Amino acid sequence: QVQLVESGGGLVQPGGSLRLSCAASRTIFSINGMGWSRQAPGKERELVAVFTSDGSTIYAESVKGRFTISRSNAASAVYLQMNSLKPEDTAVYYCKVRYNGMDYWGTGTLVTVSS
Repeated sequence: QVQLVESGGGLVQPGGSLRLSCAASRTIFSINGMGWSRQAPGKERELVAVFTSDGSTIYAESVKGRFTISRSNAASAVYLQMNSLKPEDTAVYYCKVRYNGMDYWGTGTLVTVSS
């Protein structure tokens, strides 16, 4: 069992930056599948960024060049640095990890991009 707690969301103006954090209750040795998704009001959840099994990253086209995913050396946290934020980035952001073959999700953190 893994508990995930996201933090770092909030209200930011267009063009601003936020850094989301996701703390896991145990060390996550497998980087594969560790990532972030988001769900905007009235829309389906979509992938934002994820690590693959070889440690490379995949980003949604809409966030490429603006968002960066990383994880802690202790492998117990994953981060999402978001720059040049746009109103269309407004959503609840969820982190996900894979542990013992199962996916675990956090409860989400709200990011609102508005002037």
